[in-house]
Amino acid sequence: MARTVGIDLGTTNSLVAYVDPQTGEPKCISGPNGSSLCPSVVSLDPDGSIVVGEPARRRLLTQPERTVYSVKRLMGRGVADIQDELKLFPFRIDPTSKNVIRVRLGDKFFTAPEISSFILRELKNWAEAHFGESVDRAVITVPAYFNDAQRQATKDAGKLAGLEVLRLVNEPTAAALAYGLHEKQRGHVAVYDLGGGTFDISVLKLISTAEGDIYQVLSTNGDTHLGGDDIDNLLLAFVHQRILQQHSIDISPLSELAQELRKEIISIKHQISEKESATLRFPLPNGAVFVQEFERPAFEALIRPIVDRTMGPVRQALADAKLKPGEIEEVVLVGGATRTPLIRRTVQEYFGRKPHTELNPDEVVALGAAVQANILERGVSNMLLLDVTPLSLGIETYGGTVAKVIPRNSTIPASAQELYTTGVDNQTGIDIHVLQGERELAKDCRSLARFNLKVPPAPAGLPRIEVRFLIDANGILQVGAKDTRTGEQRTIEVQPSYGISDTEIERMLEESIEYAEQDFAERQAIEARTEAETILTATQKALGTPQAADLSREERETIDAAVAALKESVTGSDYKLMRKRIDELNNATMHLAELVMNSAVSTALQGRKLAEV
Repeated sequence: MARTVGIDLGTTNSLVAYVDPQTGEPKCISGPNGSSLCPSVVSLDPDGSIVVGEPARRRLLTQPERTVYSVKRLMGRGVADIQDELKLFPFRIDPTSKNVIRVRLGDKFFTAPEISSFILRELKNWAEAHFGESVDRAVITVPAYFNDAQRQATKDAGKLAGLEVLRLVNEPTAAALAYGLHEKQRGHVAVYDLGGGTFDISVLKLISTAEGDIYQVLSTNGDTHLGGDDIDNLLLAFVHQRILQQHSIDISPLSELAQELRKEIISIKHQISEKESATLRFPLPNGAVFVQEFERPAFEALIRPIVDRTMGPVRQALADAKLKPGEIEEVVLVGGATRTPLIRRTVQEYFGRKPHTELNPDEVVALGAAVQANILERGVSNMLLLDVTPLSLGIETYGGTVAKVIPRNSTIPASAQELYTTGVDNQTGIDIHVLQGERELAKDCRSLARFNLKVPPAPAGLPRIEVRFLIDANGILQVGAKDTRTGEQRTIEVQPSYGISDTEIERMLEESIEYAEQDFAERQAIEARTEAETILTATQKALGTPQAADLSREERETIDAAVAALKESVTGSDYKLMRKRIDELNNATMHLAELVMNSAVSTALQGRKLAEV
């Protein structure tokens, strides 16, 4: 039987995990570069092949027009929804995009679910390489505050990647599963999750019964437009302004330089989390060097507005759960941004207790997804996961108001039904307009779907129309309407306004099968090219050591020829030729490697003798 894995499809990084059958512990799977983090970055090669992860992240500096990051912010959203993102991210949107946003990479266009599917397929490949067998089922996590369209887009991405998505699990709920808090603590748990692009806060109640353990989400809140990326953008804007003031240079239009600056700023952010100060030194096009000293107090004052923004949803989630901060027994921090000392202090001061930080905050969601995947795979019956729907669902009624059928924070799976009637004499049909949101008027809520139910003409108020809502375990909605007098009924699965149609999914799947062989060859070429770049860098470094002077003229000429041949091969797409040239360079540098190694050993032994004296 094929394996089932848990996947955290993140804004900044994505991960894949499984439960070790020997130990019962969840573990993340590392990729070819030895890290469990797969940067959520996708790049399109000039030859048409797709590059994902760390190799793609490096291309943000060299080929920004062919590379996209933070695409999770576009999932399930329309052009009107992303105007703020367009100011901050180099998204090049197809001007003809309507319901489904299409992003331009090079000379091609891709939807957000397509781009996400490339990331999921990469993680699927990692897992298959680890297990040595196929992986075709997964539990994928989503922000708790993702709406129906965003959840559907995530399922579409999984389908395009060749995965059966067994369940979508809210990220904070997955974090509680990872910590296994049900084994340590009965009571209320708050999960504060600040990732790269989204913020979630969930309040859970962990209950132990004779039948087993129950994870019940009491409330959830958050902001799908708030995360570590916003801290990066704030710092980037601050430094941009300083460079403009001091050197009269506008970095913004210089995309490659702007990406290089973003990379340096992220490094400064990480340093400030570990020590009290850090210095940014950034070379400018005019030959000058911009220098900015960051002291932790000033740094924290700069980012405090973003940290404070997270506390509004925290207070609302507790109010919805009818709890006070002191009634929360455990607090869990999730997401790389929670390594920031200011965030940890703010959360600790609010709840009056030290938050859990034992697990790697980058991995905890993926680990929880693996636990849930294991539960579904083994059919474990002594653990029940009760999620909630993050926003109210209802229909538009006469006058443009909203009648809520399923209130927000209702436990899912959920179903509800209400009776409605006509507002005008002799109506021959009722337009069912399905809405999502908390506002009172239909125009202020998100439109999910519309359909029409025919009714026989009758005086206003006489027909009885039963409207039924059903939300499945993934948070996907089905709506049905029935005339109780005639038996006429219609049922639809709500296709989100910004989802992908079945026809488009079918086309993409057909393409993935049609180009499977080509995709495999392109992947082999990418892996060979990456290995070649590593070996070329190492060779160049070794040739710069004093030991290289001990090489004979013939040896040096052989190495130079092998380097030139390998460099030439990586410009093409023949991975077999690249592998051959790699082997040739390895053979040519064998003596050089021995000289460098012997020197290192000799130096180490001398140091040891001096220490003994």
